[in-house]
Amino acid sequence: MLAFEWDTWEVKTYAQYCPIARASEILAQRWTPIIVRNLLAGASTYNRLADGAPGIPRSLLTSRLRELVSAGLVEKSGDAGEYHLTEAGEDLARVLDAMGQWGERWLDVTPDHANPIYMLNAWVNTYLNRDALPVRRVVVRFQFRDQPPKVNPMWVIFDGEDSEVCRQSPGFDDDLVVDAESVAIAEWHLGRVEWNRAVGAGRISVEGPRALATALPTWNRRSVWAS
Repeated sequence: MLAFEWDTWEVKTYAQYCPIARASEILAQRWTPIIVRNLLAGASTYNRLADGAPGIPRSLLTSRLRELVSAGLVEKSGDAGEYHLTEAGEDLARVLDAMGQWGERWLDVTPDHANPIYMLNAWVNTYLNRDALPVRRVVVRFQFRDQPPKVNPMWVIFDGEDSEVCRQSPGFDDDLVVDAESVAIAEWHLGRVEWNRAVGAGRISVEGPRALATALPTWNRRSVWAS
């Protein structure tokens, strides 16, 4: 059984033996489910975990990881200080799956839920279909018309294992330019709308060679909720 030192925790015990109460003392804290989600998706380094949680203060990420380690849900190992879920942490996949199914069924997606930094990092780090990528490097500039200037534009370098998201121009010519509603990209990733329908409705536009523009959506395996 897992045991905890409550005096070191940010949230005190509910003093209830109910399993929901006991689990909530660990999981019902801001950012904790997101960190666990990222770990389940394969993120293991501090920077990858931070990329998957845009907006989290680094000090809070450090604190949450320390709490998860103390709770026996995460192990920190290796010279690089990588993080991995324990058996108890892996068992949370069922919990997050249930949360995801409920959220997809009942909750709308708004621009507030379509952070481009998260979306593009999720594409590259979790859902990138490397087998479909062309042999050569492709640089795509993304402009999100419903997001503030501070997140525009962004670039993705599609280059096999070296694919990455850039907040600043990478110094290469753009092969494609995508101008889109961030919600349209999110809904496509979730399987709520097909890429061609979003393009036909003017919610997504792609400038560049037709073959690359047609291939672009095939480079994303799409969310587990897309089914």
